[in-house]
Amino acid sequence: MTNTLLKFGLVVCCFLFAGWMGEDDAPGPAQVVALDECDPATFNAPTAVGPDFCKNVALGASTTFSALFAKAAAGTPDPNWDFEPDTLTIKKGTAVHAVNQGGEPHTFTEVAKFGGGFIPGLNAPGDEVAPECAGGFSKVSVARTRILQGSQLQVTGLPKGDHYFQCCIHPWMRTTVVVK
Repeated sequence: MTNTLLKFGLVVCCFLFAGWMGEDDAPGPAQVVALDECDPATFNAPTAVGPDFCKNVALGASTTFSALFAKAAAGTPDPNWDFEPDTLTIKKGTAVHAVNQGGEPHTFTEVAKFGGGFIPGLNAPGDEVAPECAGGFSKVSVARTRILQGSQLQVTGLPKGDHYFQCCIHPWMRTTVVVK
């Protein structure tokens, strides 16, 4: 009976030790959420982007296609197009999941410095296109960072330091990931 209790105690201790070690060695993923308020009626019109582009199901999604461009041209981009959080601090080795909970496609592109995107009408006046965004989806490096509605993109292997991510379509959608 004593041997059985001793063996049972050792097994329990091994499981406890293994669980304790796993928490520190493998940090869980961190999440950045892409949000937008595209109005399906105006975005999906033949004179705008076309059928089935905006798949927003959020109540109150009311930013019209023309208003999105007008606000950007005025230098006051729509605040309903956003990455949340604006700043994310993680441990080295933590994966970042960029999740698109909006109604239209976005990119989660790392840039050296925030700048404009590849759609000139959505850039703030005087914004130069971030070099990493230039060429749009014709550039494989940009196409790989696209996150369609309801999907996610995983970013791994970020070294220590500050990392700047923006949407190359809607360049005011920005977040800074700080790796400690």
